Amino acid sequence: MAAMGIHARVEGELPAGSTLIVANHLSYLDIMIVSAALPCAFVAKREIGRWPFFGPLSKMGGAIFVDRENRASSWETAEEMAERLADGVPVVLFPEGTSTDGREVIRFRSTLFEPAVEAGLNVVPAAIFYEPHGDGLEERDVCWYGDDLFLPHLLQVLGVEGFTAVIRFGKPERFPDRSTAAWRSHDAVEAMRGARIVAR
Repeated sequence: MAAMGIHARVEGELPAGSTLIVANHLSYLDIMIVSAALPCAFVAKREIGRWPFFGPLSKMGGAIFVDRENRASSWETAEEMAERLADGVPVVLFPEGTSTDGREVIRFRSTLFEPAVEAGLNVVPAAIFYEPHGDGLEERDVCWYGDDLFLPHLLQVLGVEGFTAVIRFGKPERFPDRSTAAWRSHDAVEAMRGARIVAR
């Protein structure tokens, strides 16, 4: 991260142990940013495993890969998440199902909340922000979203003056079902991002 000009700041209390952390998703860089904050396992889309640099890195970090187009794969992923959580490993999920430019937090998909709900574990919302250092740059200028290709975007990020990545952890909650977990967690992340944007 330092070599890429990325600074990091953590706000709120760091989760630990058997916890599901759910965050908004701005870029493939989120994985490095959250990993720098705490040891954890990630749920990542299957394609990342084939990427240069980030693919081997994610595999070494114990990423849990999911094929988002295959419902059966989602349930297999849920089983693997349950195993990691049972081992006391925090698991990070990006339940929007895609990365965005930060202008909104897409409604969270509920399926992969099930392992934490079924086990009665804490779910912690986390809001990720990017604060570019260059004049005139906005958060969306360093986000990876839409039809952007990976390598051109990486070169673009390396070309900026750098940015500060902020991850803010909210309060842990336990939920009676995955639907409630998804909408309550979404609203918590959206509120944290909204409050930060207004404050700036």
